[in-house]
Amino acid sequence: MSVPQLSDEQRGEQILAVFDTAFGELLAADPAAFRVKFRKMAASAFAFYRGTACLFYHDLDADKRGGPYLDDRTARVWIHGDLHAENFGTYMDAQGRLIFNVNDFDEAYVGPFTWDLKRFAASVALVGYAKALSDEQITELVTVYAAAYRERIHALATGAKSDEVPPFTLDTAEGPLLDALRDARSLTRFGLLDSMTEIRDFERRFAPGGGSIELDAATRYKVLAAFDGYLETLPESSLARPDSYRVKDVVGRRGIGIGSAGLPSYNILLEGNSDALENDVVIYIKQAQTPAVSRHITDSSIREYFQHEGHRTVISQRALQAHADPWLGWTELDGAGQLVAEVSPYAVDLDWGDIDDPEEIAAVVADLGRATATMHAAADDESGHSELVPFSTERAIDAAIAADEDGFAALLVDFAHSYGARARADHQIFVDLFRNGRIPGL
Repeated sequence: MSVPQLSDEQRGEQILAVFDTAFGELLAADPAAFRVKFRKMAASAFAFYRGTACLFYHDLDADKRGGPYLDDRTARVWIHGDLHAENFGTYMDAQGRLIFNVNDFDEAYVGPFTWDLKRFAASVALVGYAKALSDEQITELVTVYAAAYRERIHALATGAKSDEVPPFTLDTAEGPLLDALRDARSLTRFGLLDSMTEIRDFERRFAPGGGSIELDAATRYKVLAAFDGYLETLPESSLARPDSYRVKDVVGRRGIGIGSAGLPSYNILLEGNSDALENDVVIYIKQAQTPAVSRHITDSSIREYFQHEGHRTVISQRALQAHADPWLGWTELDGAGQLVAEVSPYAVDLDWGDIDDPEEIAAVVADLGRATATMHAAADDESGHSELVPFSTERAIDAAIAADEDGFAALLVDFAHSYGARARADHQIFVDLFRNGRIPGL
């Protein structure tokens, strides 16, 4: 990776220009949310990296749009778009199984498969640096990730089907992945409901405070109309009990996370699968965002395939994640595409805080490499979206890597070190811009 050599001042101006393109409209609408977002990003180089996919793809695009291992097929793979070491965790799938896998598909799109791998590799370098690992140890971790990805892609391309490769479950996962699944299993729907709601007049309602915003009648009407539109996007298998979709309460929320700053969202309390109060379900409606990677993909047929960003997010997640959340759907509100999904009581993110031993880190990274390969293989000509990806992605990727086996890991290692250093330097530049009032609108 060879980002042009710029002074800190020049790079700062470049960062501000990229931020203006990616965040300008939302920041102007809700500067307070972005102050929270940016303070979280200021906490560490990794937090900065998490919040700046827009800068990452700007740099990739400026460096070289093509690159090794990319051709007409491997540059048109369904990708996660924001694949880093913390975007993995647990969820309960439509079959009631607790799964550990890739999560957060807000940035998913169709593009070069190597972009996911590079983004993950650089995140490994940042995690390793934060844990005071040597450059040699970081090289080994990225090499392990590349090897695990390569092995799983080859297995899938030469006989094993995606649905025959065991997912990471309570029966198959090990180490920190199993710990996350066990933590998720200890959680309960009642615990989630107890943290967000209360019983009033023998019925469950959202509790005041805690970030919830009471809606006026006109806004509530619009949200309920959007909810009706959402129901039409659910698969028939999700519509087993009509009473499950009876709305009990609606509140507004304002996104203040690293990825959702400034995006309006709403929580809806539903009856659930029985009249019992402990089975109620909370879903959220959130305005979907333009994925950073899409600004650097020029193929209009990809953009035109999606009705709006909410539709893109859901279709992408269903393509990349087997047996996705049965509540997953999309709708429109005030002319903007919305993502709709359950506020899951069983979501636990991978916690890197206590993963310090290099051997344990390597074992986790290898598992994440296998998960990445399985994800890339899932969304192809057999996923129901052959108009976008009309070929077997695992066979295309396998053939591309086979043409230069030795260079594959080396490509990711070189990128991890160079972009990891770039992100650490950018973090310091960003902190100085922020603390000195140089970010317009804040």
